[in-house]
Amino acid sequence: MNTDSLNSEKGTILVVDDDTSFRRALRLTLSGMGFTVVDASRGEAALSLIRVTEFDAVLLDVDIPGMGGLEACRSIRRSIPRLPILMLTAMDGEDDKVLALDAGADDYITKPFRLRELTARLRSAVRRRNAQDTNPDASIRRGEIELDPVKYRVLKCGRLIHLTPKEFEMLHFLMTHVGEAISQEDLLKAVWGPKYKKEPVYLRIYVSHLRKKIEDDPLKPQYLLTVPYVGYRFNEQQALC
Repeated sequence: MNTDSLNSEKGTILVVDDDTSFRRALRLTLSGMGFTVVDASRGEAALSLIRVTEFDAVLLDVDIPGMGGLEACRSIRRSIPRLPILMLTAMDGEDDKVLALDAGADDYITKPFRLRELTARLRSAVRRRNAQDTNPDASIRRGEIELDPVKYRVLKCGRLIHLTPKEFEMLHFLMTHVGEAISQEDLLKAVWGPKYKKEPVYLRIYVSHLRKKIEDDPLKPQYLLTVPYVGYRFNEQQALC
């Protein structure tokens, strides 16, 4: 594990990978961009670090010794729901992406990758989190669901619903476009950025997660509807509470 001074204006990044040379390269690159970098080689060490340090994002390798990257991702997500997690892996199959996203990852980056791509995605994740912290928009109420972008919370009939950062962003975008059919491409660009418009697996996973959290019956959704051959639509319902 290595820790630098924790006062960066760009943000503090936790890098979790058992490859010492890889961690060193990322530390040099990200430090040169103005980030503060903390690194660890195991998931257990990462969990210890997030308890004592406020991070702006995590770069987490899937294949690490000990508890493994996927389990570490789940544990981090349970502890800090809003913390952006970017999974790093040498595997590029759709099933591998599904596993990572299902574990709570916000993004999935395949090794080998270009540093420019990694840093662009990382900057985007940190920027979006900071925007969530400072967004002055008023609360949105659609039927039984209320979303407050300032307090960063979602309520259904007054009951708090815990969402991950990407789940929150997706729900926020759909609720601000209530009744509109949003294409998969537009939704991907709005939540993940323009480079993700050909990644429908992201939507399938996150729509499934959202339905489990906001719908009375996820198999018969009333709010988050699929628009065949187009994308998705948020359907306002009459409040019964």
